[in-house]
Amino acid sequence: MGLNWQQPLPKIYSELSDAELRVRIQMAKDTLGKKLVILGHHYQQDAVIDFADFTGDSFELSRKAAAEKGIEYVVFCGVHFMAESADILTDEKVRVILPDLGAGCSMADMANLDQTIECWEQLQQTCGDQLIVPITYMNSSAAIKSFVGEHGGAVCTSSNCRNVLEWALKGGATTPKPGQKVKILFFPDQHLGRNTAHAMGYPLDKMVVWDPRQDLGGNNERDLQDADFVLWKGHCSVHQLFRPEHVDQVRKAHPNMKVIVHPECQFDVVQKADLAGSTAYIVQQVEKAPPGTEWAIGTEVHLINRLARQHPEQKIIVLSDCQCLCTTMYRIDLPHLCWSLENLVEGKVMNEIKVDSNTRKWATVALERMLAIKGTGNPIAKQQPVGTTVD
Repeated sequence: MGLNWQQPLPKIYSELSDAELRVRIQMAKDTLGKKLVILGHHYQQDAVIDFADFTGDSFELSRKAAAEKGIEYVVFCGVHFMAESADILTDEKVRVILPDLGAGCSMADMANLDQTIECWEQLQQTCGDQLIVPITYMNSSAAIKSFVGEHGGAVCTSSNCRNVLEWALKGGATTPKPGQKVKILFFPDQHLGRNTAHAMGYPLDKMVVWDPRQDLGGNNERDLQDADFVLWKGHCSVHQLFRPEHVDQVRKAHPNMKVIVHPECQFDVVQKADLAGSTAYIVQQVEKAPPGTEWAIGTEVHLINRLARQHPEQKIIVLSDCQCLCTTMYRIDLPHLCWSLENLVEGKVMNEIKVDSNTRKWATVALERMLAIKGTGNPIAKQQPVGTTVD
């Protein structure tokens, strides 16, 4: 499902001050009333979060929108795959809007359907006697989620990845033949797959990386046959920026500081950190920590800065001095939000995200399988279980 280009905003929206934009956004929101729900992802800038009815992670937000009764419009201040999930989960009459079509996700874009089909066919030929279960991270297109659902797999999140992988290793939605080897094809984020599989006790030499630009993903047949996990060569452009030496630098400068990172970070970074877990897990750890706690956090900078403002009783810094922000998420700003809402007031639905019926059907299957798997699990072994949040 391809992205359309974002049309240029009318000039007036770039000329308005933030104060004027805020007044107009609030007026449009008041006019639309209960017909409208605005969703704000954790990584979104504060000015936009101010107008969100719900704040959280992508899937959590989509579920909250789906639970709302009588709404007609969902404005998702996030990125494209998140808006797709909202369209899949909400009633078909609900119309989902992405304020800027240019707000994509580089990780999700690293796995397209044609590449996935080619990978699947090569794995079937190379490992024909094995049962291959495809698992996709939530940060993927609706087309990939649909493929997974149609081929016996499920979606996972950063907080329930371990439980989904344990389910998949038993065959997923398919019953393995006696003695049949089960292999997981995990995409699009290799780091979440590697970190979780390693925490489950699987050695790194039982994992191979699949590069979609190379024949057999850049592997030989024997290595593919022996592997328990085939990890798609994808990553998060934000979490990729954190490096092991950043942890070492924090340890030296702040001996009492705890390091907590997202499992989308590289393996060596996660191994050096004190804690690793989903965005919701990171937020929960900060919220329950006593005054005086010191944190170096390895995730998106807008969320970290917001946590620092909300918890002045703690010392909270970014793990790295680099600009670790989600640039595509940053495209959703006050001018685009104002433009999309004022068009809705006039009866015009701009930038609607619509998933076709067949894709919707199988993506829903993949999501329902995930929700049916018991527990949330811990993606990283040294993480302590906190709550049952799915994100």
